[in-house]
Amino acid sequence: MAGVLNEQKPPMGGPIPSVIMLPYSTENDKSTTITPPDSIKGDDPLEQGQAKRAEPKHTHGMRNINPISAISHNSSNGPQIASIPTFVSFREHRQWQLEHMACVFRHWSRQNYTFGISGHISVRDPEYHNAFWTNPLGVHFGLLRASDMILLSLDGDVLHPPQTAGKESLPGLREHNSSVRAKTRPANAAGFLIHAALHKRRPDVHAACHAHTPHGRAYSAFAKPLPMVSQDVCKFYKRHSVYESYGGVVLAAEEGELIADALGKTNVGLILRNHGILTVGSTVDEAAWLFDALEAGCRDQLLIDAAEGTAAHQGKSYKRCLIADEEAEYNCQMEGGAEMCYAEFQATYDYEVELSKGDFLN
Repeated sequence: MAGVLNEQKPPMGGPIPSVIMLPYSTENDKSTTITPPDSIKGDDPLEQGQAKRAEPKHTHGMRNINPISAISHNSSNGPQIASIPTFVSFREHRQWQLEHMACVFRHWSRQNYTFGISGHISVRDPEYHNAFWTNPLGVHFGLLRASDMILLSLDGDVLHPPQTAGKESLPGLREHNSSVRAKTRPANAAGFLIHAALHKRRPDVHAACHAHTPHGRAYSAFAKPLPMVSQDVCKFYKRHSVYESYGGVVLAAEEGELIADALGKTNVGLILRNHGILTVGSTVDEAAWLFDALEAGCRDQLLIDAAEGTAAHQGKSYKRCLIADEEAEYNCQMEGGAEMCYAEFQATYDYEVELSKGDFLN
């Protein structure tokens, strides 16, 4: 399941040591088949040496239709699932972003993505583009609310809530409500260095998610990209990479820059060796859904590898079937875009509102 090694140079200069981009291509995957003894062969025609059945000709429907319309039955005459809203004011847009950001943390808590005080999300402010909101350090994901978030400039200044006596809020934030947590907790220093580098390097990135998830953390030890083994993982077809090096806890700006280099100019997912996973998007909802998909992809790959190992130990022949490039690209087009990923997460948003009775919206 090797990917294509494609060493890239960062936009600002020469090559960065130990940073290797690994965009995925099925053309370079090799599947290993372990043939069992004749005495335990089953009825599979491939095991009996018969000719492989020809693949049917597949039709990729609705390629020229917006994926939201395509997946919504009878969309020309009936309702469609939710799409990204627009706003009449920065204040309204900001509050919406922070509510959805808090929802992601509640979801992460239920998904067991919590690991001590590790993990952070950033959301670029709609009015002050050189600043992003992030979560306070040391607050459990399951407790976070919209009012708990802290606004940092890309240079590291705390912009809101003001933490210096007598310092005024920015004009657009004078009526913004901040909690006691936001006023008394610091941001995560490692989180700032990672997210600041990403937001500086990628103007298209409005949100980024990073955590030390169980399966992402385990799979990252292999420093390999994900093979296209399922429809769901195709969201990352030629859109994810691997930070192949490991430099310890991120407490230096240079390390944040290396991570931004590894993500690249267009990728939406990154596997950080011996560390965890990271995703980005145009909304926090998109980044969050991609995060779930990347964690699930890591989980599935670990299960597949384990199944192959067990089969080999038992003398059985299990051959994984990879999705061809044409189908992987089609899946990515229809399910991997910003609007569709946003829509996917709305089911989770509604669920969290119901379970918490809207607590995280405060």
